[in-house]
Amino acid sequence: MIRIGIDVGGTNTDAVVMDGTQVLAGVKAATTADVMTGVVEALAQALAAARLAPGAIDAVMIGTTHFTNAVVQRRDLAPTAAVRLGLPATASLPPMVDWPDDLKAAIGGHAYLAHGGHEFDGREISALDEQELLAIADDIRAKNIRAVAISSVFSPVNTECETRARDILKKALPDVHFTLSSDIGRIGLLERENAAIMNACLCDLAKLVVDAFRNALDAAGVKARFYLTQNDGTLMDAAYAENFPVLTFASGPTNSIRGAAFLSGVSDAIVVDIGGTTSDVGALHKGFPRPATVAVEVGGVRTNFRMPDVFSFGLGGGSLVVDGPKGVSVGPRSVGYKLVSEALVFGGQTLTTSDIVAAAGRAEIGDPGKVAGLDPDLIARAEARIAQMLEAGVERSRLSAEPLPVIVVGGGSILVKGAIGGLEVLKPNHFAVANAVGAAIAQVSGEIDRVYSLASMSRAEAIKDATDKATAIAVSAGARAGTIEVVDVEDVPLAYLPGNATRVHVKVVGDLDVA
Repeated sequence: MIRIGIDVGGTNTDAVVMDGTQVLAGVKAATTADVMTGVVEALAQALAAARLAPGAIDAVMIGTTHFTNAVVQRRDLAPTAAVRLGLPATASLPPMVDWPDDLKAAIGGHAYLAHGGHEFDGREISALDEQELLAIADDIRAKNIRAVAISSVFSPVNTECETRARDILKKALPDVHFTLSSDIGRIGLLERENAAIMNACLCDLAKLVVDAFRNALDAAGVKARFYLTQNDGTLMDAAYAENFPVLTFASGPTNSIRGAAFLSGVSDAIVVDIGGTTSDVGALHKGFPRPATVAVEVGGVRTNFRMPDVFSFGLGGGSLVVDGPKGVSVGPRSVGYKLVSEALVFGGQTLTTSDIVAAAGRAEIGDPGKVAGLDPDLIARAEARIAQMLEAGVERSRLSAEPLPVIVVGGGSILVKGAIGGLEVLKPNHFAVANAVGAAIAQVSGEIDRVYSLASMSRAEAIKDATDKATAIAVSAGARAGTIEVVDVEDVPLAYLPGNATRVHVKVVGDLDVA
């Protein structure tokens, strides 16, 4: 199977062509202001390097930062209504109570409280009021709001209120996009609700981005199906991505971690992905990124959907180097995709980390003669500062004293000099495009999270039932049945529920079936 993996970063758009497990070609193209031009250019270069016609491609996998950047930069967000079902409970903490004021204003700050929801033991808090919801629908229509996020108290235990409310509202508002919090987050009302609101406000942008990617592939002559990578290292098809754009958050670092595992053959390690603007550090466990165990902030908002445990800091190949009164500072500001015009080695006027590495004779980039006059003391101090930043990032991702290897990937990995914090450093073949490799090798996942009563079945039977359901989801999403494997099983007894209840979460992955 011939696949193309593409990762759109802030500085470079990387593309690889793979035949099975073999990398046929890998290229880096500058990310353009409109993004899509860079994607078309990367595709054309990758196909030319692999000497393949566009029609030979079976599937395209794309990792993008579009949706994360939209939230962080407060742009292209749709006005969104947050409808919470829980009255008379939860009124003291309304929806978006913990949001930054500017982000709340960017989506309109429309919040509604209605009756409904469940107690932690499954009992109804209050009955759903259809007339109350229809009145909310009238107000949403009057304000011309096209995105609605519905949350309900303890909806992961019982989704009935959210689904009934959606059906009522959808009948009154047929052209509105709905997001249910139980489809995205876990137990924990505010964080789960936040994730749902964030997903809903990205719905308009999601359609634009998916259509733009589709047009970019058409412009390159590629007719294969395309997929977007999720933040757990697996794939979702274009239609699914339009409904759940929030699941792409942190997919870039995840792709890099998965690509590092594949290229190095190491399944447990610390991965450092150094791009043009930032470095992302994460732990690799059994070939997948270690998931975060606490609520994750995105754009200043706490969410609780599954995200990789990744630490990012401002160090990249385009990071600015400034020699000030307090010593040398590196980053967080970066020239980004303008590196090839603004860095000294490329004839620019800005001192960057790439200039430091070129002046030290550790990389052949640009014109080394343009940095030949740099002060050797400045070079030494800048290199020491870069080493300190890398060591601090790696130490933050370690959970034990075990000497795990450090896999260094990304175009900015030329900044690494020797061991990091005394740990062995691995730099695999094709390290510069590991993120695109991670996208290309991504698998399809299936996940189930539900409550079982062990009064009527055994624990083993409950886990098997959940595994079968997760497998069916993965196969329906495009996984090949014979390749399914279980990667995560959790079962948590719920002492407050009757019938010896246990919450079971199972995740499976399988290879993409393009037959």
